[in-house]
Amino acid sequence: MKRIGNLYKTIISVENLREADRKARKGKTHTYGVRVHDKNREANILALHEALLTKTFKTSPYDVFTIFEPKERLIFHLPYYPDRIVHHAIMNVLEPIWVKTFTHNTYSCVKKRGIEGCAHQVDKIIKEFEGKPLYCLKIDIKKYYPSISHNVMKRLIRRKIKDADLLWLLDEIIDSAQGLPIGNYLSQYLANLYLCYFMHWVNECLPELVRKALNLKEKPYIKAIEYADDIPFLAESKDVLHQVFKFIKEYIEEELELSIKGNYQIFPIAKNRYDKHGRALDYVGYLFFRKQKLIRKSIKKNFCHTVSRLNRRKPPLDAKAYKQAVAPWLGWAKHSDSKHLLKTIIKPCYYDSIL
Repeated sequence: MKRIGNLYKTIISVENLREADRKARKGKTHTYGVRVHDKNREANILALHEALLTKTFKTSPYDVFTIFEPKERLIFHLPYYPDRIVHHAIMNVLEPIWVKTFTHNTYSCVKKRGIEGCAHQVDKIIKEFEGKPLYCLKIDIKKYYPSISHNVMKRLIRRKIKDADLLWLLDEIIDSAQGLPIGNYLSQYLANLYLCYFMHWVNECLPELVRKALNLKEKPYIKAIEYADDIPFLAESKDVLHQVFKFIKEYIEEELELSIKGNYQIFPIAKNRYDKHGRALDYVGYLFFRKQKLIRKSIKKNFCHTVSRLNRRKPPLDAKAYKQAVAPWLGWAKHSDSKHLLKTIIKPCYYDSIL
């Protein structure tokens, strides 16, 4: 694999730092950090360039807080200047390099993929199993972000990057917190990179390993989709997926120094919500059946509560304001079998104008 060097000068250039500042402030121009930075914007950029050039840059102290929705997580927040600008400056250069390294079935934080791209791929895979049995292996990596090994992360980065100065900067940011801090702009890409070579192994080597283990004549058809640390595996039989679990558990524990929770499950995908001979794949906000696609229950519940509150507003909202209020959920509904849900909860006077 070709390793890339001579990147650091481009990353720390004043022009790139200005562009990083422009990108990092999108949607945040009225926040305290941006307003403070803007009082001495150009001087700050020049000072940051000097700190990176002389390698005196240090990651700022984190503001750590806990969120409880959708589940309890520690969030690490860095100041806008200098840290968020530095992260964007790095990704201005490294994003296209790393995205080319990611597999075709990696969707989290990749432009033009994301949740809807991932959901579309699941739909496509389910159709490929039409007329055949379809089973799913669902695993959960235990505390993925906090458990990421810094040594493994650095080793994986060095498979693609050889620029010593850039490696110094990346190591400095990685060592600033335990695991990968949730909330860092850089962390979401590093999390993909951590599983990148695992996914290459899954796509290129795993089917042959399973074939040999089960003494099959042909390699079994195994499909995997990665969205962050959420990776379901789909195949025609339970025996194949039991072998898949055996091999991926060994790889994840030995190569990545992570652990899989003991609550892994192998189950048949049901035809629809009424089929008692299987169940849905609960993934990226949807419930995927073989012939049906619904919104995840928690998302549906929040949607219904919001609409109920809007329907009781006095005076009532106009159609535009109503649509803006429910927009976060309309995407889920439009890309699933939710026509009946929309007709049930949305007032008739708004229905035609918002869809």
